[in-house]
Amino acid sequence: MTTELVVLDLAGTTVADDGLVVRAFTAAIGAAGVSEEDSRFAGMLAHVHATMGQSKITVFRSLLPTEDLAQRANAEFERAYGVLVAAGECKPLPGAEEVIRGLRHAGVKVALTTGFAVATQQAILGALGWRGLADLALAPGDGLRGRPYPDLVLAAVLRLGVTDVRHVAVAGDTPADMRTGLAAGARVVAGVLTGAGTGAELREAGATHVLGSVRDLPDVLD
Repeated sequence: MTTELVVLDLAGTTVADDGLVVRAFTAAIGAAGVSEEDSRFAGMLAHVHATMGQSKITVFRSLLPTEDLAQRANAEFERAYGVLVAAGECKPLPGAEEVIRGLRHAGVKVALTTGFAVATQQAILGALGWRGLADLALAPGDGLRGRPYPDLVLAAVLRLGVTDVRHVAVAGDTPADMRTGLAAGARVVAGVLTGAGTGAELREAGATHVLGSVRDLPDVLD
């Protein structure tokens, strides 16, 4: 069965995380009144690790008691992550760009998705020189729910004219990525070991393949 579309996650899958999410979260939760010395901080950080890949505003809403605090934390997360990206601390994972270019050269469409807000995603793509690298870049918002919902994958299917969801492959580094791919009906739902999820966690979440990195993805597509 021919693969028409590959949907790839950013941080942890095609882009090295290197602790940037945790650093930005620490600043964000501080803006909501929770310092690293606060008794709640460790539990909140554990929740962030457990929900890697999901929409960040959704994560903050689950951690904080009011919408105002969640929005404040989310805005600070975006600002802090943007500062780190602008400082040059955002780097592509080895082989990721070559895989994307190779897929497109072979006639496969590529969409880049994320749990970050649109502005943060665009900052990452700009810093890496990746604007225009893929056919499409999508983030939660504007009527699209983040992972583990299927919206980002299905939106890519619709916008890029894919004929059948069974012609889609999804790759990511978190259980949320796996659940999104399965919910969207993708034929290949591949977990990669370059980010937050372990092999056991990715398999438990339903991964059809567990790969060392995104460089191994083309070998399992057809």
